[in-house]
Amino acid sequence: MADSVRPRRSVLYMPGSNARALDKAKTLPADGLILDLEDAVAPDAKAMAREQVCAAVRGGGYGGRELIIRANGFDTPWGEADIIAAAQAGPDAVLLPKVEHAAQVQRAADLLVQHGAPETMTIWAMMETPKGILHAEAIAASHPRLTCLVMGTSDLVKDLNARHTPLRLPVAASLSLCLLAARAYGLSILDGVHLDLDDEAGFEAACRQGLDYGFDGKTLIHPKQVAPCNAVFAPSEAEVARAQKIIAAFEAATAEGKGVVLVDGKLIENLHVEQAKKLSALAAAIAKLEQME
Repeated sequence: MADSVRPRRSVLYMPGSNARALDKAKTLPADGLILDLEDAVAPDAKAMAREQVCAAVRGGGYGGRELIIRANGFDTPWGEADIIAAAQAGPDAVLLPKVEHAAQVQRAADLLVQHGAPETMTIWAMMETPKGILHAEAIAASHPRLTCLVMGTSDLVKDLNARHTPLRLPVAASLSLCLLAARAYGLSILDGVHLDLDDEAGFEAACRQGLDYGFDGKTLIHPKQVAPCNAVFAPSEAEVARAQKIIAAFEAATAEGKGVVLVDGKLIENLHVEQAKKLSALAAAIAKLEQME
């Protein structure tokens, strides 16, 4: 199930049990919202949170923001019911936690079909355990409804018995493996959260590192992280202008039957044109989303 160009610079976790937070999310400039039924919700509030989140999705009012419901795992008393409820509420996607096998994605996809989920509703997968990382390719190839991998670096660091460091070297291999799997199968991929809310410089550095790695955006834990994250992952005006210049030069050269294209003295090949078109489309999608807010 191929995704059209959709900005995922900033995807913010919102606790599903907090009605006030769900309402506030309608005003936040995040590209996407993960309405969380898992980590952010106490066991005795799971059923209430599920009803509240599904009602919020059905009620709308979120503009062009992408809405994702994070379910509990299938190994919990709530996981299957979460998927069924999400299928009937119809968010943009359901996010599966701690995915370690392709079968988990396939099971969720079967439940979505059985319970009337829209064909456009997709599946996202959390990559947050050593076994999940080692099975990244099989997970990425598991089902056409799967469109996005989400790094769960907090759980991953814990399971690795590693430490959070500024350069994130302990999870570098895991990030790269999941990026390879995502790109090999045409999926989007989001970087993990930055836990220190007072470390603004460190957060910006982590966003830039994620951009350099190739991530489409970053998952966030607080509204104040949204604006700086959007700024890092959005194409700059200079980048957009150069992309449009490359596209125009290539089209003009093609129309004239020329085999060589130069822009500012540099040779332009098909791969540069493809990158330019992708960047230009992303910039247009961001502008459209911001007009809807």
